[in-house]
Amino acid sequence: MNAKDVMTTEVVTVSPETTVQDLAKILSEKGISGAPVVDANQRLIGIVSEGDLLHRAETGTERRVQRRRSWWLESVAAEQELARDYVKAHGRTVADIMTREVISAEETTDLADLAMLLETKRVKRVPVVSGGKLVGIVSRANLVRALATTSSAPKIVADTDDRTIREQLLAELRRQQWANIWAADIMVRDKVVHLWFSADESDAERQAVRVAAENVAGVRKVEEHIVPAPVFPAF
Repeated sequence: MNAKDVMTTEVVTVSPETTVQDLAKILSEKGISGAPVVDANQRLIGIVSEGDLLHRAETGTERRVQRRRSWWLESVAAEQELARDYVKAHGRTVADIMTREVISAEETTDLADLAMLLETKRVKRVPVVSGGKLVGIVSRANLVRALATTSSAPKIVADTDDRTIREQLLAELRRQQWANIWAADIMVRDKVVHLWFSADESDAERQAVRVAAENVAGVRKVEEHIVPAPVFPAF
């Protein structure tokens, strides 16, 4: 699935000339936490969110600066940051407070890449563009809804035998760096996967192997067997 398969196409947008007060009203009335900023040609030029309205002079919530001087306050970087904070608190239009370096995606962007963007960039939404123009937006909610429409069960393959199931599971585990289970600890009988784990193996690893087994086509059930951890003699 790609961005175009899950994106919201009816997007609430604002212009750079929109006042901060009007922006606050739009976010409140529409029940949204942010909006893309577009120009007269619907080209994406920025994005604004509730976070841009948190520290405002009108509500007395502007960032407070420590009165004591320090090397940090005397640095150029600090002065620039203080200047940006002032604009955020006193700017009158969206153009003053919006984020200009927008993280966006194309219609053909894979959902896995979108999920990675949302996670690594710590954003709640990613605008979708085509030829520079805004065509939609993908939020975390869109990805959750996409998951809700999928089937939770692996495909049932009528002619899958026990040997094929075992081979497919072993092949999947060999691709995973976390998998430390031995091939001898995996048996399949009547499409039921039996897994043997040492008592000292982590719950996370056991769960990951179980999930891998459950997702192999044809598997009816997965059973775990815990054996005592090996004791090595001390020399």
